[in-house]
Amino acid sequence: MNGKLKNLVDYIGVSRLVVIGFLLLLMISVFPLGINPGMIYSDCLVRVGMNGFLVLSMMISIVCGAGLNFGLPIGILCGLFGGSIAVQFNWSGLGGFWGACLVSVPVAIIVGYLYAILLNNVKGSEMTVGNYMAFSIVSLMSIAWLVLPYSNPKIVWPITGVGLRTTMTLEENYDKVLDNFLKIDFKQMGILQDNPYWKDFSISTGLLLTFVVGCLLMWLFMKTKAGVIMRCSGGNPGFSRTLGINNNKIRTIGIVASTVIAAIGINIYSQSYGFYQFYSAPLMMAFPAMAAILIGGATPKKATVFNVVLGVILFQSLLTLATPVANALINAGSISEVVRIIVQNGIILYALTKIKSNGGK
Repeated sequence: MNGKLKNLVDYIGVSRLVVIGFLLLLMISVFPLGINPGMIYSDCLVRVGMNGFLVLSMMISIVCGAGLNFGLPIGILCGLFGGSIAVQFNWSGLGGFWGACLVSVPVAIIVGYLYAILLNNVKGSEMTVGNYMAFSIVSLMSIAWLVLPYSNPKIVWPITGVGLRTTMTLEENYDKVLDNFLKIDFKQMGILQDNPYWKDFSISTGLLLTFVVGCLLMWLFMKTKAGVIMRCSGGNPGFSRTLGINNNKIRTIGIVASTVIAAIGINIYSQSYGFYQFYSAPLMMAFPAMAAILIGGATPKKATVFNVVLGVILFQSLLTLATPVANALINAGSISEVVRIIVQNGIILYALTKIKSNGGK
């Protein structure tokens, strides 16, 4: 029994057990603090589904040997472009959402291919170059959002009629279209309405199913011949070269896939959030995704679907629970945003310090 427990601890890792323990403490603390657990747990599930694809895109970048994808905003911008086209032509419902993803994919393939060429020429510095490349492209697209010929009055600046607004609402298009698909809502169904803890609990079934399907497809891909070759190439480029594997080609496929998944991921995120955010909004979105997969046990050279699922659950749940718990403990009006920033950046810092201690687990 002790041997099995030790193996479990070794597999999960002491650092992640600390995070899991802290998360459980927060989950339990909502009851004595008078916080509505049904509502806050529902928010945790929504955030997991919202951010899942962005973390999944980080995984394929690691597996192919390109390391942590600090260029994630590049894929996000491709998704925002597809979303802006969908809103420009007033696409709505599930068809409108998938139409936005469909427009985003070919753009992401082209951009991802060009980005892969760049990274293949700066091997060993992918994370640094990717970071600066993302910052540059976000700034460039800030100009593009102003000059592209959008004409829908809902999305352009009202006075000049030129350029996209900073925030674009999806209320009349596909706001929460995945969240509400097959949604299990205790309040609407009349379940446990006499229970003060669970009467507001809900499960965004469509959103979570989309994330589950994405994880399942990624897991199946990693079991195929192409997936095994990619893992071999990313983990040991020298050995794979002796087997006749073209490492640059494998990295290109992985980087393009990461860009495409990020483009789809931002559409999933935005439909759940209810808005598209342009200009500087994508600038820092790589860091939460990076922190989540590292908290889940990944390293810059090794990642699995399990790391993605565990990481996004831990990171997003901590982020969701910490703010209301802090507000309940410290009675101050402006503390929530301060706590959110401290917790988010604290988890990112903790994840970075645990890169080496994650080892090969």
